[in-house]
Amino acid sequence: MAAMPATASSERLPQRLRLSSRALAHAVAPRTWSDAAKVAHADATLAVGVRVGIAVAVVMVVAGLAGYPNLAGFAALGALVSAFARYEPYPRLGWKVGIIGVGVVVFVAAGAGLGLLGVPASVEIGLMGIACGVAVLLVGVYRVTGPGPVVMIFAATAAVGSSGSVAALAGIVLASAVGTVVGWLAAMAPWVLYPMGPARLATARALAALARVERGASDEDVAAAVRAVDAARDVVAASGSRHRAYGERLETLLDDVAVLLDRWSHEPDDRRRAHLASHEAELRRLKSRTELSGFVGTTHQLSPRFGFLRDHAPRWRSRELLLAAVRSTIAALVAGWLALGVGLDHPLWASMGAMAALQGIDFTHTVHRAIQRLAGNIVGALLAAGLIGAQLGFWPTVAVVVVLQAVAEIVVLRNYALTSVAVTAMALLLTGFGAHITPDVAISRVADTLVGVVVGVVAAALTISRSDRITRSHSRIGM
Repeated sequence: MAAMPATASSERLPQRLRLSSRALAHAVAPRTWSDAAKVAHADATLAVGVRVGIAVAVVMVVAGLAGYPNLAGFAALGALVSAFARYEPYPRLGWKVGIIGVGVVVFVAAGAGLGLLGVPASVEIGLMGIACGVAVLLVGVYRVTGPGPVVMIFAATAAVGSSGSVAALAGIVLASAVGTVVGWLAAMAPWVLYPMGPARLATARALAALARVERGASDEDVAAAVRAVDAARDVVAASGSRHRAYGERLETLLDDVAVLLDRWSHEPDDRRRAHLASHEAELRRLKSRTELSGFVGTTHQLSPRFGFLRDHAPRWRSRELLLAAVRSTIAALVAGWLALGVGLDHPLWASMGAMAALQGIDFTHTVHRAIQRLAGNIVGALLAAGLIGAQLGFWPTVAVVVVLQAVAEIVVLRNYALTSVAVTAMALLLTGFGAHITPDVAISRVADTLVGVVVGVVAAALTISRSDRITRSHSRIGM
């Protein structure tokens, strides 16, 4: 009896090794790399890009005019919270962006404290590795989409080298706090004019998914449309009670979509489908009080909502999230210490690269992110080297940073490599506000990123789930 568990364990080990070896083979396959280069369709990205760009511009301009150009980068990092949780209903958006904002300020303070204490680099990497796990857990528990936990880690690593005194630490923390407040306000500002904007957009996406099904798509598209309907119901229900009647109309519209999806293969109703489809363009205009014609009465009462923190409290005990946090911590530690061991100048960037690569929704997505991050970092570092070498001065650099951040938000859902180009260049320019840097920093960025993504992919392969079929998948949604 005692030998059976040992035998079972010895059988599982070769299975695990075979699965990991197949995963690594998939990571270097030419088709995987070509798939990573594909550009996906994305909608409603311009408004988010403009909103984030404005938030970043405001805080950097204020820092410059106030005579603190060295703090502009930290203010901009705080303003980046406006890039999180896009398309969420505003009551939920406020919580999520607020939580990330508090996280950014805390991580900046912690990083600045490490810098002030002057701890050895190996200890910095160890503590930052733990911070990576905490950041992953925070984002996962509250289901915050967007740039990811890497923003908090980048803010912390930037603060490590910028706090030579208590006064400098206080200034860095204050700048990041002001930036997060501005970022939060920028994220929530559309609530005033378009309170049901996210609900309308989610419903329009459900209509678009229905149109794809009705054009003769596959069962996979039907399942995607059903998910779009469920997502839209969630957004409508979480949009608050101020516009309950309009929300109930959207629910009725979604009911019709669900009925058509249920019978699409044996009872096509082109007339009803055309009527539903006619509302998509109207919903995308974001006119908050536009009536939906053709819907008399309602079929749904919006369900009550519990408090946001209470809803998510059980997720702190999620085994899946805890394992993801531990995996990210170990990968960040290995990558950072490896980069330090081979003499790279910024080993904490390697830690960030490993953590960022591990944020994929499955192994295929993880590999795509790693490839895209590496490619984007190479191009972005070259771009940054040229801009740094040009010695633009404060105000032109501010303009470039704002444009890069806006572009990053516009293309993030299309291809992560394109975003990584803009974000890498922007991150290096932001680093230059708090410390003198030369174009050589680009070489270090690429080398550290290479170490990080390789460690991240290997870690993902070694811990791959047996249910992960390593199939070609779509990319979705970092510094």
